[in-house]
Amino acid sequence: MRMLAIAVVLTVAVSSAQAQERAQSVDAMISTAMQAAIEEIAPPFERASGHTLRVVYGPSGGIARRFTGGEPADLIVVDSKVLDELIKQGKVAGGRTDVARTGIGIAVRKGARKPDVSSPEALKRALLDAKSIGHTSPAGGGVTAGHIERVFEKLGIAVQVAPKVKLAAGGPDGRVSVLVSSGEAEIGLQLVSELMSNPDVEVIGLLPGELQLIVTLSAGISTTARQGELAKAFIRHLAAPAAMTTYKAKGLAL
Repeated sequence: MRMLAIAVVLTVAVSSAQAQERAQSVDAMISTAMQAAIEEIAPPFERASGHTLRVVYGPSGGIARRFTGGEPADLIVVDSKVLDELIKQGKVAGGRTDVARTGIGIAVRKGARKPDVSSPEALKRALLDAKSIGHTSPAGGGVTAGHIERVFEKLGIAVQVAPKVKLAAGGPDGRVSVLVSSGEAEIGLQLVSELMSNPDVEVIGLLPGELQLIVTLSAGISTTARQGELAKAFIRHLAAPAAMTTYKAKGLAL
């Protein structure tokens, strides 16, 4: 009887270990620009693989600071320039995978007047006429903040618009689109994929070509990844042709 009891205990322990192996989780740090797409793309991967994804979102620069500060992750999906820097630092393995592209959009509250923003001159008038303008704070680590400030300078309106700029912290809890939907900002400028994720705002255009910033979102594996193979499998899932339909619908296929 004692030997039988021992055998049962061993069987249960092995079964438990096998179950844990089948249901391992992958820790991912991903740009907020990808959040709406990931929320659609991740569940099929989890169902097919039997593994779970634990995702934290934030601005690309903010993600990089958290990661280099010691927050663990198996994979990173951020702006390609930010990822390249992490690769140079030896924090992410070489050989990035580009998965999506987006640009800076312009949005107003749903139902509000839609100013013409189709040319630099039209955009200049719209920004000067707006009572308030929202974009991300440079301190948050978003890739658009500095570029938008340079756009104001190129248009020659930096001094005029400065008093009416409203800054969003960036990340899932500090979105420019919320400034717009709440009425705090009359016009918002942010990556179009983030603006489109808020049903209470309407994207009225993109920054005109000569003022635009195209952001490539790229994935890489942490050099300290605990679930490297699973992370690689998810990156293949992100880069698969089937994901393109989602990217197009979410403003991530410019």
